[in-house]
Amino acid sequence: MKNINLTITGCMGRMGQQLIKTARKEKGFKIFSLTEHKIINKKFGGIKPQLNTKDAFKKTDVIIDFTIPKCTFEVLKIATKLKKRIVIGTTGFTKKEEKLIKSYSKKIPILKAGNMSLGINLLMYLTEIAAKSLGKKYLSKIYEVHHKHKKDYPSGTALMLGNGIAVGKNKNFYNLIGKKFLNKKNFPYGNKINFNSIRKGEIIGEHEVLFSSGKEIIKLNHEAFDRALYSEGALSAASWLMKKKPGLYSMRDLMNFK
Repeated sequence: MKNINLTITGCMGRMGQQLIKTARKEKGFKIFSLTEHKIINKKFGGIKPQLNTKDAFKKTDVIIDFTIPKCTFEVLKIATKLKKRIVIGTTGFTKKEEKLIKSYSKKIPILKAGNMSLGINLLMYLTEIAAKSLGKKYLSKIYEVHHKHKKDYPSGTALMLGNGIAVGKNKNFYNLIGKKFLNKKNFPYGNKINFNSIRKGEIIGEHEVLFSSGKEIIKLNHEAFDRALYSEGALSAASWLMKKKPGLYSMRDLMNFK
């Protein structure tokens, strides 16, 4: 079977470096090009990073993007012109930007996920079931912890889980977003979903969804120990996307959840 040519954007970032490392180990993949937002005078495995241009993407099969929203849209414009598949692991998009990504997906296959971990996506599925089963009497909140370098909050994963609650309740997620706390020791449940984000140390990722009726508390949680699980998930997404037509997909589709 022919190797899948990959382009990894944001190659100097934490996830970019992890993707390079994982792609070299995994069979069936070949790194075609690496890109960054500025000129880098350094090579990785004999490959010198380029800027995001048509030349950087022209012979690739799948682009994997873990950057920032501004860069993601720069990449999407080029990918659409070249009809390239793209896996998006970038987080922090606005509601308007989410709609724009959906419009791009009418022209090219896009798999977008706030978290590429299979475990987290299973947690989201369980969150939907819990929210649907528990009903209106149970209030909810989401707690997450990441390393001190992470800028956006709540994390893309926390927002994914919040959306899972909304799906379970059959409500619009944006109408359910409550207060967003940063580095609070305690934070309240609410009729809307409250979030608390902790930024400390080098923690890879901890997420917890909590439901309370006042008489009992239900907790669903996930803890990541190795950033490789995200890069491995992204490569699984790249492989899966090879057979897909234009559209906006998620890890839920890859995992075949109903």
